[in-house]
Amino acid sequence: MKKIVLMGAVALFGLSNAQIAKGTSYLSGQVGFYHKETNEFGGNRKDNVIRILPTAGYFVSTNLAVGLGVGYKSAVTKYKVNASEYSNAVEIKNTDNAFVVAPFVRKYWTLSDKLYIFGQLQVPLEFGQEKVDFNSGGNGGDPILSAPFMQKNNYTNIGVNIKPGLDYFITKNWSIEATIGEFGYNTYKRDIDGANKADDYKFGISLTSVTFGVKYVFSK
Repeated sequence: MKKIVLMGAVALFGLSNAQIAKGTSYLSGQVGFYHKETNEFGGNRKDNVIRILPTAGYFVSTNLAVGLGVGYKSAVTKYKVNASEYSNAVEIKNTDNAFVVAPFVRKYWTLSDKLYIFGQLQVPLEFGQEKVDFNSGGNGGDPILSAPFMQKNNYTNIGVNIKPGLDYFITKNWSIEATIGEFGYNTYKRDIDGANKADDYKFGISLTSVTFGVKYVFSK
């Protein structure tokens, strides 16, 4: 009778005795993409972000891994404002490319022999350059707004975030993983004309941040 009750509890809550052993290591390649389109300030805004982050992890205890990701991020934001006093729309393009280093700690919980959920605490560090292109096609009106303009700034972005995710093992050594959303804090510093003049803090949750990855686990 006790055995039947235990089997019922396992079926109900999706629990399993499968564990990822201490000393296990893995390599993973993560790709994340973010797209958002909004209307603001009388115009249209489009955001596209892609992040490629190869990672390596090591289980310091059962179901608990530490690791490091090193990769690249590219982000493009486009603004388009239709101003009736000019013949063409005002367009602004903001592009930034960054080198990313992201140490992390990840805790797994077992749902079945092949399926795990995890929570990941990550500290992403971004070192990049931001470029702003301003191009108005106006032929009549303010000549300042009609002239092309470009500015480049170096920046540093440091964050602390928590990401939930799923990890499904398709074989003993290969798995597919995904994270959906993140909650965290970021501080952003921009160098303008060689001086550190901008400091921005952000704290909140984003449900649109999604990453997918393929992981290879080295058997002990």
